[in-house]
Amino acid sequence: QVQLVESGGGLVQAGGSLRLSCAASGIFFTTYTLGWYRQAPGKERELVATISGAGSKYYTDAVKGRFTISRDVDKNTLSLEMSNLKSEDTGMYLCWGKHDMGGGQSWGQGTQVTVSS
Repeated sequence: QVQLVESGGGLVQAGGSLRLSCAASGIFFTTYTLGWYRQAPGKERELVATISGAGSKYYTDAVKGRFTISRDVDKNTLSLEMSNLKSEDTGMYLCWGKHDMGGGQSWGQGTQVTVSS
């Protein structure tokens, strides 16, 4: 059974930094695409960044140059380093995963990020 557990959210001032972590169990990182979504109040959930089983990375345009996604295969941990945070980065950040050969998606419960201006 796949389990994703996020941590690291909080309140930060605009221009500050935060690091989110996602502890994953029940998967092999090299066969899964993992990523982060976020959802702000009243808005649709949006994809922030992904890293494939082969290590390829994707970022949505709004976070390019400010966010970095990474993984530690030995520790089964996914991370999102966020810098130069803006108020529009505020939202619930959810860890997400899907097997590269198909199948269902898995979601974490989310961790709240609030950026004050």
